[in-house]
Amino acid sequence: MLTPLNFPKTALKLSKKGEEIYVWDIFRKRKLLLTPEEWVRQHILHFLIQHKGVPAPLIASEYPIEVNKMVRRCDGVIFNREGKPIAIVECKAPQIKLSEAVLHQIAQYNFKLRVQWLILSNGLQTIVAFVNQSTGEIQYFEEIPGFALMSK
Repeated sequence: MLTPLNFPKTALKLSKKGEEIYVWDIFRKRKLLLTPEEWVRQHILHFLIQHKGVPAPLIASEYPIEVNKMVRRCDGVIFNREGKPIAIVECKAPQIKLSEAVLHQIAQYNFKLRVQWLILSNGLQTIVAFVNQSTGEIQYFEEIPGFALMSK
Protein backbone atom coordinates (compact mmCIF):
# COMPACT_ATOMS: atom_id res chain seq x y z
CA MET A 1 0.00 0.00 0.00
CA LEU A 2 1.10 3.59 -0.61
CA THR A 3 2.43 5.36 2.47
CA PRO A 4 0.56 8.55 3.44
CA LEU A 5 3.04 11.44 3.12
CA ASN A 6 3.44 14.77 4.88
CA PHE A 7 2.43 16.65 1.74
CA PRO A 8 -1.07 17.76 0.75
CA LYS A 9 -2.98 15.24 -1.34
CA THR A 10 -2.42 15.75 -5.02
CA ALA A 11 -4.47 14.52 -7.98
CA LEU A 12 -2.11 12.03 -9.58
CA LYS A 13 -3.28 10.05 -12.61
CA LEU A 14 -2.82 6.45 -11.52
CA SER A 15 -3.47 3.30 -13.53
CA LYS A 16 -3.08 -0.36 -12.80
CA LYS A 17 -1.71 -3.16 -14.94
CA GLY A 18 -1.94 -6.48 -13.16
CA GLU A 19 -0.53 -5.92 -9.68
CA GLU A 20 1.57 -2.91 -10.71
CA ILE A 21 0.49 0.71 -10.31
CA TYR A 22 1.64 3.38 -12.76
CA VAL A 23 1.56 7.16 -12.53
CA TRP A 24 1.40 9.66 -15.38
CA ASP A 25 4.45 11.91 -15.03
CA ILE A 26 3.58 15.43 -16.25
CA PHE A 27 7.27 16.32 -16.43
CA ARG A 28 8.53 13.40 -18.52
CA LYS A 29 5.18 12.99 -20.32
CA ARG A 30 4.94 9.23 -19.82
CA LYS A 31 3.67 6.53 -17.48
CA LEU A 32 6.08 5.41 -14.79
CA LEU A 33 6.02 2.48 -12.39
CA LEU A 34 4.88 3.91 -9.07
CA THR A 35 7.73 2.93 -6.76
CA PRO A 36 7.85 4.32 -3.21
CA GLU A 37 10.50 6.85 -4.33
CA GLU A 38 8.40 7.87 -7.35
CA TRP A 39 5.41 8.34 -4.99
CA VAL A 40 7.50 10.86 -2.99
CA ARG A 41 8.91 12.55 -6.13
CA GLN A 42 5.47 13.09 -7.65
CA HIS A 43 4.09 14.54 -4.41
CA ILE A 44 6.92 16.95 -3.78
CA LEU A 45 7.12 18.19 -7.38
CA HIS A 46 3.34 18.76 -7.52
CA PHE A 47 3.56 20.46 -4.09
CA LEU A 48 6.16 22.87 -5.49
CA ILE A 49 3.80 23.83 -8.32
CA GLN A 50 0.52 23.95 -6.40
CA HIS A 51 1.69 25.41 -3.08
CA LYS A 52 5.04 27.13 -3.66
CA GLY A 53 4.39 28.88 -6.97
CA VAL A 54 7.06 27.09 -9.00
CA PRO A 55 6.08 27.19 -12.69
CA ALA A 56 5.88 23.59 -13.98
CA PRO A 57 8.05 24.32 -17.05
CA LEU A 58 10.88 25.37 -14.70
CA ILE A 59 11.08 21.91 -13.07
CA ALA A 60 13.11 19.09 -14.58
CA SER A 61 12.49 15.58 -13.27
CA GLU A 62 15.33 13.02 -13.34
CA TYR A 63 17.77 15.71 -14.52
CA PRO A 64 21.03 14.12 -15.73
CA ILE A 65 24.40 15.47 -14.58
CA GLU A 66 27.93 14.10 -14.70
CA VAL A 67 29.63 13.41 -11.36
CA ASN A 68 33.11 11.84 -11.35
CA LYS A 69 32.73 10.89 -15.03
CA MET A 70 29.48 9.00 -14.27
CA VAL A 71 25.97 10.10 -15.25
CA ARG A 72 23.77 10.67 -12.20
CA ARG A 73 20.20 11.89 -12.07
CA CYS A 74 18.84 14.55 -9.74
CA ASP A 75 15.26 13.67 -8.81
CA GLY A 76 14.31 17.26 -9.51
CA VAL A 77 15.97 20.51 -10.46
CA ILE A 78 14.24 23.89 -10.27
CA PHE A 79 15.41 26.63 -12.64
CA ASN A 80 14.91 30.38 -12.46
CA ARG A 81 13.29 32.27 -15.33
CA GLU A 82 16.72 32.75 -16.94
CA GLY A 83 17.26 28.97 -17.09
CA LYS A 84 19.84 28.81 -14.28
CA PRO A 85 19.45 25.94 -11.75
CA ILE A 86 18.47 27.28 -8.32
CA ALA A 87 17.43 24.16 -6.37
CA ILE A 88 18.03 20.43 -6.29
CA VAL A 89 15.29 18.12 -5.04
CA GLU A 90 16.39 14.67 -3.88
CA CYS A 91 13.76 12.06 -2.97
CA LYS A 92 13.97 8.83 -1.06
CA ALA A 93 11.35 6.20 -0.34
CA PRO A 94 9.48 6.80 2.95
CA GLN A 95 11.25 3.92 4.70
CA ILE A 96 14.71 5.39 3.89
CA LYS A 97 16.09 7.56 6.69
CA LEU A 98 17.58 10.91 5.70
CA SER A 99 21.12 10.15 6.76
CA GLU A 100 24.53 11.76 6.29
CA ALA A 101 25.08 9.49 3.25
CA VAL A 102 21.92 10.88 1.63
CA LEU A 103 23.07 14.44 2.39
CA HIS A 104 26.43 13.59 0.83
CA GLN A 105 24.65 12.49 -2.37
CA ILE A 106 22.83 15.81 -2.83
CA ALA A 107 26.02 17.71 -1.90
CA GLN A 108 27.89 15.84 -4.68
CA TYR A 109 25.22 16.89 -7.16
CA ASN A 110 25.62 20.46 -5.97
CA PHE A 111 29.35 20.49 -6.74
CA LYS A 112 28.20 20.29 -10.37
CA LEU A 113 25.10 22.53 -10.35
CA ARG A 114 26.12 25.12 -7.68
CA VAL A 115 22.56 25.90 -6.57
CA GLN A 116 21.58 27.78 -3.42
CA TRP A 117 18.71 25.51 -2.33
CA LEU A 118 18.87 21.81 -1.45
CA ILE A 119 15.60 20.00 -0.73
CA LEU A 120 15.78 16.45 0.54
CA SER A 121 12.66 14.43 1.38
CA ASN A 122 11.41 10.93 2.07
CA GLY A 123 7.85 12.26 2.16
CA LEU A 124 7.69 12.01 5.95
CA GLN A 125 10.65 14.25 6.74
CA THR A 126 12.00 17.10 4.61
CA ILE A 127 15.33 18.88 5.02
CA VAL A 128 15.72 22.29 3.37
CA ALA A 129 19.13 23.94 3.21
CA PHE A 130 20.23 27.28 1.77
CA VAL A 131 23.85 27.21 0.63
CA ASN A 132 25.62 30.54 0.37
CA GLN A 133 27.81 29.89 -2.66
CA SER A 134 30.20 32.75 -1.73
CA THR A 135 30.94 31.72 1.87
CA GLY A 136 29.95 28.04 1.88
CA GLU A 137 27.71 28.74 4.89
CA ILE A 138 24.63 26.50 5.17
CA GLN A 139 21.38 27.67 6.73
CA TYR A 140 18.54 25.23 7.40
CA PHE A 141 14.87 26.15 6.95
CA GLU A 142 11.78 24.67 8.56
CA GLU A 143 9.86 24.57 5.28
CA ILE A 144 10.35 24.75 1.54
CA PRO A 145 10.40 28.40 0.44
CA GLY A 146 8.20 29.81 -2.29
CA PHE A 147 9.53 30.30 -5.81
CA ALA A 148 9.95 34.07 -5.31
CA LEU A 149 12.39 33.54 -2.44
CA MET A 150 14.16 30.64 -4.14
CA SER A 151 14.76 32.62 -7.31
CA LYS A 152 16.20 35.74 -5.57
